[in-house]
Amino acid sequence: MKYTKDHEWLRVEGDLVVVGITEHAATQLGDVVFVELPETETMVAEGDEVCVIESVKAASDILAPVDGEIVSVNTKLVDAPALVNEDPTGAAWFFKMKLDDLSVLDQFMDEDEYLDLVS
Repeated sequence: MKYTKDHEWLRVEGDLVVVGITEHAATQLGDVVFVELPETETMVAEGDEVCVIESVKAASDILAPVDGEIVSVNTKLVDAPALVNEDPTGAAWFFKMKLDDLSVLDQFMDEDEYLDLVS
């Protein structure tokens, strides 16, 4: 996996990139009570607001880590937003993106670099 400074994780699955938030981010948010997901077939640019997460503490935006097309969303999060706290790097992925060039992921941190950031 790769990690952003905004506490998102990115995992390549075939020609898609799966995006979610890290355990650190989920812990900082507290109990997640609402998730708003993007529409599929939406083109996004790096830095665009893509999702909204609301917790008992605050509301946060998930930003597009790279340019691409949203091709799938995790609708389970709409009915069960607590999955974000229970399994942030597994079952609680937010969306999948199709990128023109997967090499853009090389700019992001690996796990060791991310752990250094949050420690």
